[in-house]
Amino acid sequence: MSMNREQKRMMQRQGEVDADGEPIRQRRQQQNRPAEERAGFTQFVREVRAELRKVAWPSRSETGNYTVVVIITILAITAIVAGLDWVFSQSVLELFDV
Repeated sequence: MSMNREQKRMMQRQGEVDADGEPIRQRRQQQNRPAEERAGFTQFVREVRAELRKVAWPSRSETGNYTVVVIITILAITAIVAGLDWVFSQSVLELFDV
């Protein structure tokens, strides 16, 4: 089996090959982990609320500013794409003498 040193070391750590780089015929057994107990709905809601309290929410004025920036950016990109579309369509029409 042809492999470089990094691949060989990684596969040795995973138990796929022996020290000589030859494949091991038997695969290692998967470790059986005990199933984690699922959280209830109320605990889920409590944890969600706790995480939402940690969020740094923007102020009303910041949200307004961000909205204006997004709308201006969308309008600018739309204008650029429309302009390029018009330029290319006019060039194709000139190219084919339509």
